[in-house]
Amino acid sequence: AQWREREREITMSWQSYVDDHLIGTGHVVQGAICGVDGAIWAASAGFNVSPEEVQKIVAGFEDPSGLQAGGIYLCGEKHMFIRSDDRFVAGKKDSNGIFAWKANTCVVIGTHGENIQGNNCNTCVGNLADYLMNSGM
Repeated sequence: AQWREREREITMSWQSYVDDHLIGTGHVVQGAICGVDGAIWAASAGFNVSPEEVQKIVAGFEDPSGLQAGGIYLCGEKHMFIRSDDRFVAGKKDSNGIFAWKANTCVVIGTHGENIQGNNCNTCVGNLADYLMNSGM
């Protein structure tokens, strides 16, 4: 029982990062923090990203050719690949965009809609990933 309580505390703390530092900013519509293995640590309500989708994004940090050829899938929806580097992936579908930033052990993912500037969403997601990376995550 004590282990389960600790697991709940850890999950809740990751959830507060999503709720407060992504969604709460007003610059991110949906967001998640996931392990580099694809495990979903926390996600905003209704953001049902799959472990397989996260794993493909993580692979795209090192070799983006798969994302370039097949697009970026999140929650079963295909987004056009825009650009990437070893820590960053960006995609777009109509007026909506996605940004994924890699820390050491996790990936922060955020989306924006047409009423949010893409650069603001990107900065918000990137800042959280930088904070987590500098904290050893």
